Amino acid sequence: MDELGRLEALRLAGLTAAADPGMDRFARLVARLVRVPVSLVSLLEADRQVFPGMTGLEEPWAGQRETPLSHSFCQHVVASGEPLVLDDSRLYRLTCASLAIPDLRVIAYAGMPLTDADGHVLGSLCAIDHEPRKWAEDELRDLRDLAEACSVELRLRIATQQIRRDRDQADVLLRASVELARSRELSDLVRRLHRLFGGPVEPSYVTLLLADERGLSRVAHPDDARPAEGAVDHVERDADFPSAQAMREQRTVFVPDRAALADGYGPEAVHGFDSLGLSSVLCVPLARGRGVLMWCWVDAHVLTVTEEAVFTAVAGYVSQAVERTLFVENRLSTAEQLQSAMLTALPAVPGLEMAALYLPAADQDMVGGDWYDAYPVPAGACGTTEPGGTTEPCGTGVRQPALILSIGDIIGHDIGAAAVMGQVRSMLRQATLGDPGHSPAAALAAVDSTFAVLPLGPGGTAVHARLDPLGDRWRLTWSNAGHTPPLLRLPGGRVSVLEEHDLLLLGSPAGLSRRDHVRELPQDSVLMLYTDGLVEHRDSDIDDGIAQAVSLLSTYGDGSLPQFLEVLSRSLEGFARSDDVAVLALRVTGPPENPVPRPPGRHYSARL
Repeated sequence: MDELGRLEALRLAGLTAAADPGMDRFARLVARLVRVPVSLVSLLEADRQVFPGMTGLEEPWAGQRETPLSHSFCQHVVASGEPLVLDDSRLYRLTCASLAIPDLRVIAYAGMPLTDADGHVLGSLCAIDHEPRKWAEDELRDLRDLAEACSVELRLRIATQQIRRDRDQADVLLRASVELARSRELSDLVRRLHRLFGGPVEPSYVTLLLADERGLSRVAHPDDARPAEGAVDHVERDADFPSAQAMREQRTVFVPDRAALADGYGPEAVHGFDSLGLSSVLCVPLARGRGVLMWCWVDAHVLTVTEEAVFTAVAGYVSQAVERTLFVENRLSTAEQLQSAMLTALPAVPGLEMAALYLPAADQDMVGGDWYDAYPVPAGACGTTEPGGTTEPCGTGVRQPALILSIGDIIGHDIGAAAVMGQVRSMLRQATLGDPGHSPAAALAAVDSTFAVLPLGPGGTAVHARLDPLGDRWRLTWSNAGHTPPLLRLPGGRVSVLEEHDLLLLGSPAGLSRRDHVRELPQDSVLMLYTDGLVEHRDSDIDDGIAQAVSLLSTYGDGSLPQFLEVLSRSLEGFARSDDVAVLALRVTGPPENPVPRPPGRHYSARL
C-alpha cells in the first residue's frame, strides 16, 4: 500500500501522542482478556510510533506516549501487513537488536494489524509481556477480534473526517461560485481565491499564472507578496515545471511530494518550490489556454477524488472570472483613453483658481458620459447689451477674455455614452464660439437642434456657463439643461444652491427656449459644478446628497481646491458607485486686472 495514503488516513483518524479514551479502553480490554502487564494501541507515523491507547507502560514512556522507530515492533507489522507473534523477541533476528527490549522490557510480543477501509495498515494492537511466553490460541483469537473492533473504530473516525472534509469542500465550491463572480480585476480575483482556502488541511498556497507570449506569469497577491516568489514569478512555456507541463498538455498535473517533484522535473523547479517551502502541487489549466491555477502544500499531500473535483470546478469559475476581467479591462482601457482625451487641461486665468475631479464608476462598465470643460473665449464688445438687459460701458482698457465652463452627463454608462459625450462637448464648443455673445443658453439650444437631426441617443444633462471679468468683479452667466444645480460658496462659508434651470434635458425638441441666468461672484467665492454621481446614490435621496455636498463645500471650501476635491473623493468611499463623478471647482482669487498670484488650474483625478 502507498505510504502517502497510509499517512493521510492516520491524519484523518486524528490520533497522535495523546491519550484517547476510546483507544485506552481497547488497551485495557487486551490487558484483561489476554492477561498481560502492557498493552498498546500503537500507530506508526513517518518517524515515530505513538500510543493513543496504552496501559501498563513505565515512565518516561508512559508520559511521552511515543518512541522513536528504534524502539518499534509495530513497524514490522505495518511493513508486512501480517500479525507479529514472538515468544521471546531476543531470539529473533528481526527484533533482537531493538532498543525496545532493554528500555521497554518487551520480551514476549503479539501484535495484530490495525487497518483502514482501503487496507492501509496504520499500526498494531499489541500485547506485551516482560517474560518469555507461549501465546495460547484463544489469546491470539481474542487479540485478533479486539484488533478488528479497534480497526472499525478507526475507520469510523476516518469516515467522519472525510464526510466533514467533503462538506467543507462543497462549501468552498458554493462560496467560490459566488465570490469569484464578484471579482473586478485580476488582483481582486487572487485576493478572493486566497480567502476561499484556509485551515490545516487546505492548500497553504494558491496562485494564478496567466499565459503570455513567453509562457506563464504569476498574478501577484496584492496583500501577501513573498520575497521568495520572484524565483517562480515567470515560467517559460517549455520549462521543466509542473505548471508549464499542465499548460503545454492542457491537462491536470499533480505532484504528491518533493521526491516526485525531483524525479519528474528539473532542478530549477525543485529550487523554486524549496524557496517557498512547498512540497506538493496541483496544476489545473484554465479554459482556452488562458493560464494555470496552482494549489500547493507544504507537506506531501494525498489528492482525493472529491478534492480534485472541487479544485477542477473552482478552476472553471476562475476561467470565467479571468475571461470576464480581461474583457472588462480591455474595454476599460479603451474607454478610459477615450474619456481621458475628453477631459480638458484647465487653463490658467488671472484672478481665478481652478481644479477638477473625475472618478470612474465602480461598476464593471466603469466609464460613461460625464465630462467637464473650461476654455477662454474673446470678451464681448464694449457697449453691447449683457444678459439681464444691462449695458457694459467701454471704459479705457481692453477687456480680458471671458472663460467658458461646462459640465455634463450623457445618458448611459458605456463606451457609447463616452463617444457621444465627446461629440456633444465639441458641438457645444463650436456653438459657443459661433455665437457673437457667447450665450450659454444659445449654445445649448444649438445642441438641441443637432440632437434633432443626428442619431445621438437619448440626450443628457448639462450646465453651460460664462465668466466675464468686469472691472473689479466677475459675472457668472449660466444656463442649466436639467442638470444638478451649481453650488456657490460665498466668503464666510454660506453656500447658495443655484436652483435656476430649465427642466428640459439636453437634446430636447428644437424650438423650445432656454434661458440665461446671471450672478455676480465676489472675491474668495467658490463655484462648484458637478455631475449626479456625486450626490445620487442607491437607497438615498438626491436632495440628501446635495445637502451633504453643500455641507462639505461650506466646511472645507476655504482650503486649497485640490484638498477640497480629495475630501469629496473620500466622502464617496462608503457608497457602491454605479455612475461616474465629475466635479469642476473654481475660486475667485482677485480682480481680473490685479489678481492675487495663484498656481495654474489643476486637473485632479482619483480612483476609490
